[in-house]
Amino acid sequence: MSEPWSYPSVVGMLLYLSNNTRPDITVAVSQVARFTHSPKQSHSSAVKRIIRYLKGTINNGTILRVPKKLSLDCFVDANFCGLYNIDPPELTSSVRSRAGYIIKFCGYPLIWKSQLMDCICLSTAEAEYYALSQAMRALIPVCTLLKEMCLSLNVPEFTNPDSILTTVHEDNQSALRLATEQRITSRTRFYLARYHFFWEHVRNGDISVIYCPTETQEADYLTKNLPEKDFVRIRELVQGW
Repeated sequence: MSEPWSYPSVVGMLLYLSNNTRPDITVAVSQVARFTHSPKQSHSSAVKRIIRYLKGTINNGTILRVPKKLSLDCFVDANFCGLYNIDPPELTSSVRSRAGYIIKFCGYPLIWKSQLMDCICLSTAEAEYYALSQAMRALIPVCTLLKEMCLSLNVPEFTNPDSILTTVHEDNQSALRLATEQRITSRTRFYLARYHFFWEHVRNGDISVIYCPTETQEADYLTKNLPEKDFVRIRELVQGW
């Protein structure tokens, strides 16, 4: 990229890729996109590095495998105050947490998202629960749509509600308990009321929320920059390479 180039234009192209085909660059692209109106040399260097990474992996796509079962899985994670000591302390973004989730059907990634939260969370549990709520907003319509489509197409596997497993994978024990045990305390009531719209789906058994260790949390690379070893491990879980 020795020729003159437009930072906003290139970032826009990268956003298209990250939103549609390349979840592995989502966090990096979302970071450089924050400086579209006033990019510095360091931001331009970061954009070029992303492009070099894409060039080196241009022949790699998402690998499809024959599913062993019909399943809808959602992996959700949060990075509490992820920009602390990165953004200037006078900016509210320095204490905002980042939420990330990925929804997979039969092992194939359908939807993924990574974004800074629009509110300031006061604890890791709140940040994780906020991310869980955001993921549920995307998951519930997908679950409903899949069942309606398969019923209309007379797919027998979907005529029984118990035949498709809808599972949310959460690696934070506090958020997991809040989502499954439905206990409100003086510390949690001020944000539970805002995020508890999905209680009914969990209570009815439509959606199962289970614990998964950080090592297998596929949304981990949607919340922060990871060391290369961890990044490659998560990328293989999500994209197969």
